[in-house]
Amino acid sequence: MFLEYLEKFELNNAPNTLFQFENNITSKTKIKTKKINDIEARYYINEFWTSKQRQASSLHEISYRACFKPQLPYFFIDKLTAENDFVYDPFLGRGTTLIESALMNRQVIGNDINPLSKTLAEPRLLIPEFNKLKEYLSNIPLKKGLKAGIDLSMFYHPDTESEIVSLRNYILTKEKNNELNEFDKWIRMVATNRLTGHSKGFFSVYTMPPNQAVLPERQIKINEKRNQKPEYRNAKELILRKTKSLIRNVTDIQKKRLKSRHKTAMFLNKDARKTSEIPDSFVQLTVTSPPFLDIVQYAKDNWLRGWFNGVNIEEVEKGITMSKTVEHWINVMQEVFNELYRITKQGGYVVFEVGEVKNGKIKLEEYVIPLGTKAGFKLLGIIINEQKFTKTANIWGVKNNNKGTNSNRIALFKKGD
Repeated sequence: MFLEYLEKFELNNAPNTLFQFENNITSKTKIKTKKINDIEARYYINEFWTSKQRQASSLHEISYRACFKPQLPYFFIDKLTAENDFVYDPFLGRGTTLIESALMNRQVIGNDINPLSKTLAEPRLLIPEFNKLKEYLSNIPLKKGLKAGIDLSMFYHPDTESEIVSLRNYILTKEKNNELNEFDKWIRMVATNRLTGHSKGFFSVYTMPPNQAVLPERQIKINEKRNQKPEYRNAKELILRKTKSLIRNVTDIQKKRLKSRHKTAMFLNKDARKTSEIPDSFVQLTVTSPPFLDIVQYAKDNWLRGWFNGVNIEEVEKGITMSKTVEHWINVMQEVFNELYRITKQGGYVVFEVGEVKNGKIKLEEYVIPLGTKAGFKLLGIIINEQKFTKTANIWGVKNNNKGTNSNRIALFKKGD
């Protein structure tokens, strides 16, 4: 049934469509076949998920490197699961799959070897009432003249740095005493996301986008080039402003649903190959995007977030699959697929987003297909979501496959016939 849906899919007639193409042009699925290691792989190519069809919840607006848009998990959760089914992401990242699943009233499991993933994901299942959060935040003492212990003067005004350090000390003390409540977790999550960025909505002076923190020496050069120096930013005010933005289109019903799903949620901080806490034949759907070779440098990108949260990010990076060769990546992912097969229910699915590596020279689905089938899964197909970019996106020089398009490449597997 799902494959028939893909074959007949036309963007113009998709449910929840918010956008009609000029001249009523529709986007029809192109189907191609390719033999990979004696496996007949069928490719389905279309613009299956896009903001043109469905706006995402504002709750997803937490920046993180190498994350997919929420429309991707929604597409599969909507068609391949029912309410109360368990949905899993073994490489949780910022928590897109988990949050989208909970919003759709599915039960959730998230795993990531980086503890920052739980820090960013869990609080969004526990949205505090805004006025109570405001009152709580106002009672957190902020001391004057505090320093970070590392030189952050290139990022922050001295008074802002003192406020950040005050918040950090307060939260880490409560965590050490096992006293963190939903307000503390929310404040920590938002503050972590506001550490650096390129607008006045962040604690820092103008710098790189918030999904990566540049190193201090790089920021010094940015400041010199822009002839800028850090201005004072009120940390509490910015936390409240970002909170309003995150919850702006989240309904009261959704907030209750998220809290209900938190009661049964499972957050793991483990190697994705070893998740013994998840029972056999338990998960209906996995939607994930694994680390791709050594493209993303987690320690460099997250050094400041690690400092704020008291996490040794260099130690964390040692456990992340940062393969420099396809061969090593394959060996690791084979074990991941073996574990996914163990925990997947009969009739359950795995959605494995693989992308392209080295400007399209390496198409990882050609390596993933044998891994999934060797683990015991049946390959249903490769789904390529090609999204036409706007002129604005082209100006920024965004390219993938062909100029003016971007794509997700999905290997879709099923356990059983």
